[in-house]
Amino acid sequence: MEEATSCGGVVIYRGKILLLYKNYKNRYEGWVLPKGTVEAGETHEETALREVKEESGVRAEIVSYVDVSHYRFTVPEGIVNKSVHWYLMSANSFRSKPQKEEYFYDSGFYKFHEAYHLLKFPNEKQILEEAYNLYQDLRRQNKWGHH
Repeated sequence: MEEATSCGGVVIYRGKILLLYKNYKNRYEGWVLPKGTVEAGETHEETALREVKEESGVRAEIVSYVDVSHYRFTVPEGIVNKSVHWYLMSANSFRSKPQKEEYFYDSGFYKFHEAYHLLKFPNEKQILEEAYNLYQDLRRQNKWGHH
């Protein structure tokens, strides 16, 4: 069994959440949160910020760590045990540009309930809920947008 680690972000701007639409050679399609594999020498925070920037064109800032999600998938070589570390991030505009080379064909910021229903994977829905609750707490405490 292979272990793999990725990092990603729940990016929020003006209460809306960044999602990406991925269509991989028509075998896989659906809305996802930006995330990707940790490269040698990178911290988890650096990976999360780089992946958000690469996949969506969005320059985000980390506000807080959210949680880690775990899942397994099968590749021809066997089973991969994947851990994804998630960060709550803020953006400073609605501008995004999906990375076509990584099979992202659309991106945008959506209201919580829209984002929740669009997301393909149950573990990403759970992370979205945790991150959004954290975001709402920070807003109530007047700590959102004052980094």
